[in-house]
Amino acid sequence: MRKRTLGKSGFQVSEIGLGCWQLGGDFGPVSDARSQDILAAADRGGIDFWDTADVYGGGASETRIARYLEGRDTRPVVATKVGRSPDLYPDGYRKNAVRAGIEASAQRLGVDCLDLVQLHCVPPEVLQAGDILAWMEDFRSEGLIRAMGASVETLAEAQMVIAHPALTSLQIIFNMFRQDAASELFPAAQEHRVGIIVRLPLASGVLSGKMRHGQTFDESDHRNYNRHGEAFSQGETFSGIAFDTAVDLVEEMRAWLPDGMSMAEMAMRWILDHPAVTTVITGASRPGQVTENAGVSDLPPLDPELHSRLSEFYRSRVAQEIVVDI
Repeated sequence: MRKRTLGKSGFQVSEIGLGCWQLGGDFGPVSDARSQDILAAADRGGIDFWDTADVYGGGASETRIARYLEGRDTRPVVATKVGRSPDLYPDGYRKNAVRAGIEASAQRLGVDCLDLVQLHCVPPEVLQAGDILAWMEDFRSEGLIRAMGASVETLAEAQMVIAHPALTSLQIIFNMFRQDAASELFPAAQEHRVGIIVRLPLASGVLSGKMRHGQTFDESDHRNYNRHGEAFSQGETFSGIAFDTAVDLVEEMRAWLPDGMSMAEMAMRWILDHPAVTTVITGASRPGQVTENAGVSDLPPLDPELHSRLSEFYRSRVAQEIVVDI
């Protein structure tokens, strides 16, 4: 597993990370035993950047991570988030309330100091005001967190905070269905030494190439209840593209797969070919998926001609289908 430096933090982390949203049951029920098997597979595969949040399963994801790590001498870098709990979102942002949220995450994760805490898609006006960023600096000075970052929904929000001197990382949606960040954000990220954490690398799974028209999802799965932004930003589900349209677009791209490479592998390798990216956080519902994802780190870069083809396909066929601000 190859590693990259996460922004200003100095953390050396695996370029394939583990997204832990599913450990909270937000993609359908996940048993305690299955969650522990998923974490063990990440451990074995050299995946040492795990991304969670206080609202994933109401804290269940954090608790399950802590259970796995209890008593271990070596630990991955565990990143969590604050800002979307009901006592904060959308207009309850007070310093003491944010601090309480972070302290609760630390307690669930069983640590005194959290590795990385990211502001979790807080409203743009809150980011723009800047107070919450100053509070995060204070929490770092107090020893509650080691590094601070932000997880954002749009490039406009990313650009609001990218130059903040204490910002270590930005977590963004970036995949073959969301390519604009490569030109609009990555140069500034490199200039300001801000690590890019990529979420939704497979656009909620549709870029795996395994989904078909008429596919159904569990009632508790956001791919069932948030297709049109009913619960949170529609961009978080299939990258803001109508599901059936996304399936059709993937089928068109399938013809360009390099020999021996799956659609999911091509999608993730495409992301890793961008030097500004530090790590790609991929979710998994079973241990075998974790192992498959880890293997992408060993794949060779995609051919420049294929990159050009995918870029043109995005501009001519995909971008017009995205129904949310990016």
